[in-house]
Amino acid sequence: MFSNYLIGLREGLEASLVVCILIAYLVKTGRRDALRPIWIGIGVAVALALGFGCALEFGSQELTFEAQEALGGSLSVIAVGLVTWMVFWMKRTARHLKSELHDKLDVALQMGTGALVATAFLAVGREGLETSLFVWTSVHAAGDGTPRPLIGAALGILTAVLLGWLFYRGALRINLSKFFTWTGGMLVVVAAGVLAYGFHDLQEADWLPGLNDKLFDISDTIPPDSWYGTLLKGVFNFQPDPTVLQVTVWLLYLVPTLVLFLLPVGFASGKGKVKAPDEQGSRPSKAPQA
Repeated sequence: MFSNYLIGLREGLEASLVVCILIAYLVKTGRRDALRPIWIGIGVAVALALGFGCALEFGSQELTFEAQEALGGSLSVIAVGLVTWMVFWMKRTARHLKSELHDKLDVALQMGTGALVATAFLAVGREGLETSLFVWTSVHAAGDGTPRPLIGAALGILTAVLLGWLFYRGALRINLSKFFTWTGGMLVVVAAGVLAYGFHDLQEADWLPGLNDKLFDISDTIPPDSWYGTLLKGVFNFQPDPTVLQVTVWLLYLVPTLVLFLLPVGFASGKGKVKAPDEQGSRPSKAPQA
């Protein structure tokens, strides 16, 4: 549940920041007439993400066991690739996100309503699709049949929406560089577990060999149905009897990725702190109302 909460929080906060930056910019520049297309684009993006998640869930139920495992394993690898790219991209561009969005919005305002809808849709849609895919693969890997993973993701998204609103109102200040570094590092650990389990799915689908080649088996020490076994499974996708390939993939991904991610490349000390989406210049006496 915690891993899915982290996914929802991280992805949701990125989307929330994008939304409040767009809205704050339009309000400050006196273009409230452009708010409606922005909300339409956001609504379409959210609907697409939900539809994508439903298609993954219900579509996979019609497949054979081998096909389900092959689909789950393949999507796990894709999801880990997307999340890895996302955490590195956000670490590199967090400081410039606001100016980039302002430039895109200026162009969209000149092009008309359709461009505004597309700008909001593309800005939010990517986060939504990534969230749907990664949550689905995480739930699939957990395989406990309970709604807790989905509840965790929903709580994370709700927390992100609240934080985004507080940013917009100017009521909350946080060092986003440190926030995205810490959450990104934790997501890399979660992604390593998802990747390892994805390779296990591909082994069960007979796409990869070595399904019965176990590196160790500590099921008696950490029973999968115990509370601590369930906790380790839910947070880290821990398996008490992993295959040699699973552990190898886990190590080959986690160690170099985490080291590269934690290197302070591109971020000088003290930079990356964002007060609120309307932080240019002096702070207004009253926050704009969208």
